[in-house]
Amino acid sequence: MEASSIAMSLTLPYTKTQSFQILNRPINPFNKPGPTFKPLRHRNHFPTVTAAISRGKKEETVGTVREQLENCYLLAAINYKGFTVKQFQDLRKTLPETTTLIVAKNTLVYKALEGTQWETLKPCMKGMNVWLFVHTEEIPAAIKPYRDFQKEKKLEENDFTGAVFEGKFYGPDEFKKLETLPTRAEIYATLLGSLKSPASALVSTLQAPARELVLVLKAYVKKLEDEAAGAAQ
Repeated sequence: MEASSIAMSLTLPYTKTQSFQILNRPINPFNKPGPTFKPLRHRNHFPTVTAAISRGKKEETVGTVREQLENCYLLAAINYKGFTVKQFQDLRKTLPETTTLIVAKNTLVYKALEGTQWETLKPCMKGMNVWLFVHTEEIPAAIKPYRDFQKEKKLEENDFTGAVFEGKFYGPDEFKKLETLPTRAEIYATLLGSLKSPASALVSTLQAPARELVLVLKAYVKKLEDEAAGAAQ
């Protein structure tokens, strides 16, 4: 009995703490810590998606410019460096329905112009430009709203950097020619005056630029139609 009781007294009771201490070896202070390995994370492909969206936006801009070139009589570039959002909003309100103002990068605009009569606008492909598309033959009336806005807001530096009309490039110093083009009514009046004057005056009128000649012929055809309609009555 005494031996048995002695053996039992020497046996330590089992505890979770002791088990944990036995299973964990003591750290050797002389061993260098080994490299730690982190699990590989799944890489996202956001840059690829962003690039695809950017390409799509560029193609959309080129397509918009090409649409605006349909039935376009004049395309002008305006230096918009320093413009505020408020100024853009105010400017758009002053423009007639026959004109459209588009903000686009030079490279994208030129891509849309390549291979067309508008390609001569290439000298404007530098700096910061906003593009004015004019869809009417009345060029002076389409340009005047920006001139008025420019004077009102004192934006002398934000001038036209160039324009293309009938395939010809007009620099800033030549804009006066575009702003003083005769209106359709004035051309009709000139034609009618020529028809009543000697033949030499009519010949000089027919030697005018191609645009004026077309308008002259249209007016003459209309006059004949009106006379025929009056005779029929």
